[in-house]
Amino acid sequence: MLRWALIFLVAGLVLGVLGFGGIGGAFVGIAKILFVVAIALFLLFVVMGVAAGKKIA
Repeated sequence: MLRWALIFLVAGLVLGVLGFGGIGGAFVGIAKILFVVAIALFLLFVVMGVAAGKKIA
């Protein structure tokens, strides 16, 4: 998911430089959303892993 966020970010920056500010801004917005979702999933899995590790021990 972070790969897709990076792809959208780079595409948005390139589009912005080429003069397509509207769609470039949309791509950067999508990249922000994907980044936040990826971080939230990472934190969720870390918490689940810690909780599962405590139950086993």
